[in-house]
Amino acid sequence: MLFSLSTVAALSAVASAYELPDNLRSLYQAHINGGCQSALSDPFSTGAVYCGDIPNAIFLKGANGEYDNMDIDCDGAKQLGRRFTFGIQDLDANLHSYVVFGNEGANPSFSPQDHGVQPLSVMAVVCNNQVFYGVWGDTNGFTSTGEASLALAKLCFPNDGLNGDSGHDQKDVMYIAFTGDEAVPGRDGAKWSAGSPEEFEDSIKALGDRLVASLPS
Repeated sequence: MLFSLSTVAALSAVASAYELPDNLRSLYQAHINGGCQSALSDPFSTGAVYCGDIPNAIFLKGANGEYDNMDIDCDGAKQLGRRFTFGIQDLDANLHSYVVFGNEGANPSFSPQDHGVQPLSVMAVVCNNQVFYGVWGDTNGFTSTGEASLALAKLCFPNDGLNGDSGHDQKDVMYIAFTGDEAVPGRDGAKWSAGSPEEFEDSIKALGDRLVASLPS
């Protein structure tokens, strides 16, 4: 079968759409070893802390050589997702890529909002040597960390058969939240009524790419 040059270019663009840009790859490698110099929390049960070592961002950092794992949220966002009315009742774990970030009602506890992260802002998730985007859609109720919606997990690890009972155990996932209002897509900056995880992901990619591009190398 013959393809035009434009078709080949389009296919290549799809294949590389979520490759790590150089600055994010450098950040991932630079922070994977050693500890967090600007810890914003005490360690949680996973060993991870919320870390402020990257300007205008917060990320989860595990022990030496680790970030965090990816547990699976299958039942929708119970906290932040219900604070908006963008044509849907709630975030759908099977449809919307979102991250569970922050710990409330626990000891220790951590509120991203206390450090400038806004509800439903776009986050970057480095997983499987790629970057995908999600919104901050929920908080942990206890001391666990490292959790994302089923939709986001399947984008990260499409061949691993992930579900509510089986997550990604390796602590190699980097979750990055961005501070400031510019990280919030709002009513029109994301397709909240998308019909597939890919459609929702595509709707926040341009904003996610801009936020990642603003990170230092």
